[in-house]
Amino acid sequence: MTRQPVLFISHGSPMRALDGGAWGEALRELGATLHPEAILVASAHWEAEGPVRITAAAQPEVIHDFYGFPPALYEVDYPAPGHPDWAHRIAGALTSAGHTPVLDGVRGLDHGAWAPLVHLFPGADRPVLQLSLPLDRTPDALMAFGAALAPLREAGLLVIGSGGLVHNLRRLDWRHPDAAAPEPWAAAFEAWAWERLQARDGESLARWRELGPEPRAAHPTSEHWDPLFVALGALGAAGDAAPRPVFEGWELGNLSLRSLVWD
Repeated sequence: MTRQPVLFISHGSPMRALDGGAWGEALRELGATLHPEAILVASAHWEAEGPVRITAAAQPEVIHDFYGFPPALYEVDYPAPGHPDWAHRIAGALTSAGHTPVLDGVRGLDHGAWAPLVHLFPGADRPVLQLSLPLDRTPDALMAFGAALAPLREAGLLVIGSGGLVHNLRRLDWRHPDAAAPEPWAAAFEAWAWERLQARDGESLARWRELGPEPRAAHPTSEHWDPLFVALGALGAAGDAAPRPVFEGWELGNLSLRSLVWD
């Protein structure tokens, strides 16, 4: 069994599912080197009340959880199977660590999962499950979820945090959607986050609202930032490892596309 890495993917606009560009190409190249038994995604787009939840459907549906996009985007399907047995293994690992997970047999895959996966694993032939972000959460709690899952990487579980290092929908620059240069405040926060990641400084990352430059601009709400902590926790004993960049780039002025792998 091949020990799986950990990924954090800044997934940008849902349109990346249709035209991934260089970002999609980078994900395809990475995916070709990976051979997981199952994939678990902590997505920015599944926040849920109560304890942490795990999808458990044998064949999860695709959720088109957005509006105002071209019809072709609503026709995208990603028919990856689920895996109830893996859902129980994940729940067991969380339970053993003192958590109270809930199996969700109805929830499908949101675009935080399938939009990058259509490039990472275009064959949709790997079981995919999702982990929710509880509404009542802290960076420490999310890292604890990841830490509970770390041993399952040895059994072939690929853990992915899917969100964005910088994400502010209120300040998108629709006039220059393809502009390579981000807003200065966005570039400053991403540079700070990358520096702290390279320094293995999870404590500062957890205190991003106090220590990061213009944090409220970078993340008016935390859902796109928080999957990073599940990824950091899933490093387990390798928590002092530095990530390797998979892709670096921007869209719409402040959506970071910087994606990372911990090999």
